Amino acid sequence: MDITVETIKRELPRLLREDPELRRYVLEIARGHFADRVQTDDRFDRVLDELRRDREEQARKWDEQNRKWDEQSREQRLNWDEQNRKWDEQNRKWEESRREFDRVHEEIMAQAKKHDRSIGALGARWGLQSEAAFRNALAGILETSFGVSVRNVCECDDAGEVFGRPDQVEIDIIVKNGMLLLMELKSSIDKGGMYIFERKARFYERHHNRKADRLIVISPMIDPRAAPVAQALGIETYGDSLDVPVE
Repeated sequence: MDITVETIKRELPRLLREDPELRRYVLEIARGHFADRVQTDDRFDRVLDELRRDREEQARKWDEQNRKWDEQSREQRLNWDEQNRKWDEQNRKWEESRREFDRVHEEIMAQAKKHDRSIGALGARWGLQSEAAFRNALAGILETSFGVSVRNVCECDDAGEVFGRPDQVEIDIIVKNGMLLLMELKSSIDKGGMYIFERKARFYERHHNRKADRLIVISPMIDPRAAPVAQALGIETYGDSLDVPVE
């Protein structure tokens, strides 16, 4: 009888069940090539153990990395908190410095204003005193050296023609050989002062019904902006009394 592969496949299970010796023989042969159940279970357990150890090692590494990240984050937060504290402290010092600077600046400005008022008052008194001394000296020079009469006239302007309201109008006059000279003697004079002197001169002319021959301003300090005004109004300006011609 011919034995084929199909026949072996069909008959081998039955023969293994019926013949113990044949079954042992087949198992011995197969054991050399295939692992039995125990070996298979052992190998599977080893693989599972290796996978478990790998997983645990990986988890340990992740825990270690997370710990490092947490530590770094904590250190960074501490650094930020410290930096913010330093900034707050610096801002507080800047604010204190600014307030102190403002206080000192206010004190300096208050002292400056006080000094300005003191100097202004002193300057005003000095100006009035110097103008009076200047007027007296000029009157003495003109009367002694040129034989003229110098008078200081003070009249009441009830209608407010000069200053826009009732006030006293003071003006210096020189009379020589029938000539009438009206003068303003000032320690300093600006553009507004020129206009006021011109109104004072016209006030005197109207009230005395006489035209002045010359309008003269004598001052050591004449504002440059006042010069064109004086020229337009026909006012002569001199910085020294000795420069004034009185022929």
